[in-house]
Amino acid sequence: MKKVLVIGASGSLAKHIIDTLKNVPDLHLTLLSRSKSHIANDTTNCTVVEADVMDYAKLKNVIAGQDIVYVNLAGNLEAMSKNIVKAMQETGVKRIIAISSIGIYETPLKPVLVPYRKLADVIESSGLDYTILRPDWFTNGNEIDYALTHKGEPETGSAISRKSIAAFVATLVQNPELHKNENLGISKP
Repeated sequence: MKKVLVIGASGSLAKHIIDTLKNVPDLHLTLLSRSKSHIANDTTNCTVVEADVMDYAKLKNVIAGQDIVYVNLAGNLEAMSKNIVKAMQETGVKRIIAISSIGIYETPLKPVLVPYRKLADVIESSGLDYTILRPDWFTNGNEIDYALTHKGEPETGSAISRKSIAAFVATLVQNPELHKNENLGISKP
């Protein structure tokens, strides 16, 4: 059984990720959130852990034994991603999927995007098997329709449904060799 850790499990995007991953066979989800009560999903058959990613001992304990770590956070992303990367390196967990943001390679970089750029930089230099996703703005659209752009290519498309991002993340979870060590823009075509 594949083990997937969702870090930031109470977020609006994570809700869709969790709902989608719960339908993947032979998968066990561990949900990490600072507040269990903020997780909007049915957590039946999931392991739920209440912790802050800056609590290194707890974080390392939760990461140990996972196959894939999915990261969907806001805040001091540089410090948080450094903690996650360190815990993954020390426990031998190699595969990470992380949500960053559209526009992190624009010059000048908008101040609101600096933390998302730092997250991408930390993960890209980690030596882990990563996929960084740079989504356009999220919508609640009931559709699965997305296009990918690679780092260095112009970001195209428009606002993307959370359901579309969740479908792509599920594809990566089921096929961990896909898009390994890639930094991808994802948007509605």
